[in-house]
Amino acid sequence: MLRAYSNLASPAISICALRVSLCPTLSSSSSFRRISTAPLPLFSQTLISSPSSSSSSSSSSSAFKRLMDHSSPRASASYSTVSSNDVGRELLVQHLLVKEEDKDLLFELQKRLVRGEDLSDLAVEYSVCPSKEDGGMLGWVRKGQMVPEFEEAAFTAPLNKVVKCKTQFGWHLLQVLSEREESVLADIQPEELHAKLQDPDFREEAQFVDVREPHEVERASLSGFQVLPLQQFGSWGPEITTKLDPQKDTYVLCHHGMRSLQVAKWLQTQGFRKIYNIAGGIHAYAVKADPSIPTY
Repeated sequence: MLRAYSNLASPAISICALRVSLCPTLSSSSSFRRISTAPLPLFSQTLISSPSSSSSSSSSSSAFKRLMDHSSPRASASYSTVSSNDVGRELLVQHLLVKEEDKDLLFELQKRLVRGEDLSDLAVEYSVCPSKEDGGMLGWVRKGQMVPEFEEAAFTAPLNKVVKCKTQFGWHLLQVLSEREESVLADIQPEELHAKLQDPDFREEAQFVDVREPHEVERASLSGFQVLPLQQFGSWGPEITTKLDPQKDTYVLCHHGMRSLQVAKWLQTQGFRKIYNIAGGIHAYAVKADPSIPTY
């Protein structure tokens, strides 16, 4: 049985004043890399809290510290037809934030945009939002994840046109670069996965990732899973779309299902369309589906 993560405001555990969450970060309560020392107004700084019980949770923390170094690539504008139906719709948004009292600066920036300057370049120089470090890139957002004023502006903005809106944080110049159908993130139970794995077509059409460390994989493993150890995130994170196909169904495995859930949520921010977290990890798989798999 699949359990969907329908509120990916539920990548977030901590919630900023502005919205439920969606900053494309993977972070733990204390040890993940922050975008900056200031709160990120539109999106919470943490995507998910660290697991309280995992055999490798402490060793995984250092890998997650590096996660945001690679999780928000600068994106160029793409062109598609904007649907009037916002249900299941995600937008790729970048923005620039200035203080409410800085109206002269706001007007000057608008003039520079009209003259052809790039919003991301101006965000790096003038924005007071920590997203300036990524050129104002907020990543993929969906309804219910932003304060109403920002959400209204984003979901009514023509594609690629810079529009202005005001929130409690100040004035925003925002641009919608692309849109897509909302992605899927769900749990899959070990028994269901085991049944699916008996079908050669399923193995061919899907892709499988094990984020445990090499010493764990030596003790117990499932055939067909590509091992991408969390501690080595710095080596595979920046190249994730060359190692995995974002359009394929992706199944993520760890020891107890916590690290894999964190990585699954990060993959969602990278544009992967359907991601399934194997509930309970390889331990639950061994206990519930295949007793031939050792437990540890």
